[in-house]
Amino acid sequence: MLASKLYAPTLRETPADADVVSQQYMLRAGMIRKMAGGIYSYLPLAWKSIRKIEAIIHEEMANIGAQEIMMPIIQPAEIWQESGRWNVYGAEMIRFNDRHDRSYCLGPTHEEMITTLVKDEVKSYRQLPLTLYQIQNKYRDERRPRYGLMRSREFIMKDAYSFDLDEAGLDKSYWDMYHAYENVFSRCGLYFKPVEADSGAIGGSNSHEFMALADSGEADVIHCENCDYAANIEIGKPGVMKQTEEPLLELTEVATPDAKTIEAVAEQLSLPLDKTMKAVVLSIDGVVVLAMVRGDHEVNEIAVQHAVDGGIEPEMASEEELLAAGLTGGFISPVGLKQTETFKIVVDESVMEMFNACGGANKKDAHYININPKRDFNLEDIIVAPIRLITTDDVCPNCGGHLGIAKGIEVGQVFKLGTKYSESLNGTYLDQNGRPNPYIMGSYGIGVSRTLAAAIEQFHDENGIIWPRAIAPFEVVVVPINAKDDALMEASTKIYDELKAAGVDVLLDDRKDRAGVKFKDADLIGYPLRITVSKNTLESGAVELKTRKTGEAMEVAITDVKTAVIDTLNTL
Repeated sequence: MLASKLYAPTLRETPADADVVSQQYMLRAGMIRKMAGGIYSYLPLAWKSIRKIEAIIHEEMANIGAQEIMMPIIQPAEIWQESGRWNVYGAEMIRFNDRHDRSYCLGPTHEEMITTLVKDEVKSYRQLPLTLYQIQNKYRDERRPRYGLMRSREFIMKDAYSFDLDEAGLDKSYWDMYHAYENVFSRCGLYFKPVEADSGAIGGSNSHEFMALADSGEADVIHCENCDYAANIEIGKPGVMKQTEEPLLELTEVATPDAKTIEAVAEQLSLPLDKTMKAVVLSIDGVVVLAMVRGDHEVNEIAVQHAVDGGIEPEMASEEELLAAGLTGGFISPVGLKQTETFKIVVDESVMEMFNACGGANKKDAHYININPKRDFNLEDIIVAPIRLITTDDVCPNCGGHLGIAKGIEVGQVFKLGTKYSESLNGTYLDQNGRPNPYIMGSYGIGVSRTLAAAIEQFHDENGIIWPRAIAPFEVVVVPINAKDDALMEASTKIYDELKAAGVDVLLDDRKDRAGVKFKDADLIGYPLRITVSKNTLESGAVELKTRKTGEAMEVAITDVKTAVIDTLNTL
């Protein structure tokens, strides 16, 4: 490829609305362009890297016997209604009606579609096991699309689905895919960690996320420094924190004017945070849920959702919902409250071990001191569950070791679905005795476009991207210092042709721009190797070979360029 023909409109300035490094550099490097909030066009450089990621995925899927298909993006409402997820999936689903007023959605995922497809064709145990996959655009109406390709409304995803006879078969399919994903991300050059995860709206039982570790990650990963335990913080298993037993003091109301946060309350009353309790009010499936944790802890919304068997991801309750439930924002506790069909109370296990604590008095500008939950809560009207986020003050649930927290970008996830979709959608096969049984299913996803962004978040410097070789848009760029010099262009073209013939993915920067411009673009775009052809080196029959990752430069004889390039690339 000649750079003069390449559509890569680079920018010298960073767009003001670019949030993270990957978004900034992909815009500046002429790889993507924003069309609307969370919607991007991929330009040739980005698309080349996307295709390289996809090629790795195809190879690893072939290695485990998965077969590629392509399903429709537009999905009929009926199959989602049949599975029970039409209302469960929430506002992220992009829905529309056609001219005949039939309801559809743009596929956010394809569990319903794949089950509907397979159930009409796979009728016998002899046809199982079966694993099918596709690479396709997905659509989710993100409330706050941001971070470029890491949280967008339209994104490229590889999704796969396994169908097995029994749990043992599912277990094999699951771990085959798990290890295939390890290979994919390793080959893409990512630093990643598989972690235990929640199944979310997908449903099912066991799940692991593959987290690319990066400071810009939205997810918190809790991990043990002594063993292999790692989990999304949302499913980390916190222990019960007990407090030293005290004589029970009399429940007393105190004035706390304008102290609407637990920090403000603690300051007014000169209390440590671990002697206070914090209220968070959520809306789940149309039910107002009061979640109580210690003042020094944070509410795990996913754990609260599970505690009340919620189907839809929790949202913060609105002012209207608070009023309807008779709650006074900033001054709430379970003291004196009772559950109803539309109001639930969930209390963290550690709160129940508190003595003489402080919490809301359920009226404006007032709190209680000396709350003793086992005495003062209506015990028959509360749900006690582990609903706080695990912290580094906890210990590893596996070995008791010290815990650390890292930021991660979710680039893949694997789920054991079991019979969730086969039962609801009537997907069955006949066993050896002619009896119908539901398929045992698994679901597996890789965020292809997100993997691209994650690689940049992990590999960059102040000058631009530093691509892992496997997914770089070009492995090598040949830069003649002066494209107007016939001798330099002749030598550069010869090197370019030789590398191309040897199977190297190479770009010849034949633009008549200044050398400084070419060097800046090469660093910004992040080609792993740069070959500079100058008058000085050419006179000695050599060129400069520079590695983007290390900045190391060396002179190489023109006759040895091919060997030196291949040897260097093999080290990257």
